[in-house]
Amino acid sequence: MNGMATAAGGDARHRDALLAAANTLGVTVDSAAAEQLLAYLAMLQQWNRVYNLTALRDPDEMLSHHLVDCLAVLPALVRHAAGRPLRILDVGSGGGLPGVVLAVLQPSWQVSCVDTVSKKASFVRQVAAELGLSNLRALHARVETLDPKAGRFDVITSRAFASLADFTALTEPLLADDGVWMAMKGKLPLEEQAALPASLTVFHVEQLTVPGLDAQRCLVWLRPADRVQA
Repeated sequence: MNGMATAAGGDARHRDALLAAANTLGVTVDSAAAEQLLAYLAMLQQWNRVYNLTALRDPDEMLSHHLVDCLAVLPALVRHAAGRPLRILDVGSGGGLPGVVLAVLQPSWQVSCVDTVSKKASFVRQVAAELGLSNLRALHARVETLDPKAGRFDVITSRAFASLADFTALTEPLLADDGVWMAMKGKLPLEEQAALPASLTVFHVEQLTVPGLDAQRCLVWLRPADRVQA
C-alpha cells in the first residue's frame, strides 16, 4: 500500500493477536485491513512519544486497550447499519479511537473525528493520508461549534468523552433525523442515565466482552424520545 507506515518489531505477534481477537468477535479483518491497523498502531506508538496521544506506552496494551477495544463495537454498528453506509462522528476522538478503526474496517462509511487538541487532529489527518483512508477526516474544533448545515450524522459516538447528558447536549444539532448516539462506556453508567432529560431515551444497552481485556465495557444507545424506534 503506497505511503503506508510500516509497523515496528512485534508485527507477527500483534498480527496474530489482532486476528485472533477479530475472530472471537466475529469481525472480518482481511490482510489489507490488518496491515492498516498494524501501521496505525505503529504510528500511534511513534507520535505518542512526542504528542502524548494516550497514557499507554506499551504496544501490547495499546493493541488490547485501544484497537481491540474499538474492534469490539463493530458487530453492533454493523447490525445497526443494516447494509447502509453510515455517516459517523467520533467526538473527542483523541488519537482516532474508535474512528480510525471504523474507517479501516468499513470503507463505505464516512467517519469524521473531532477533537479540540490540534496535535491530535493533525495525527488523525496524517493517519488518513498515510493509510489511504479517503473516508476518514479529522476536525480540529469544539464539537458544539460544528455547523449542522455542513452535514449531520447517522451515528454520533464517543469513548470516555463526557457524561451522557453533556455528550448528547453538545451534539444534538449534529444528529440526523433518524440518527442515534452510541456511547462507549466501562461499567453501566446508571447515575448518568438517571441524569438524562426526558427528551432523550436510552433504547438499548449492550454489554461487551473484549478479548484480552479484563474490564467491563458496554455500549449505551440513545435517541430523542420523540422519534419512533426503528
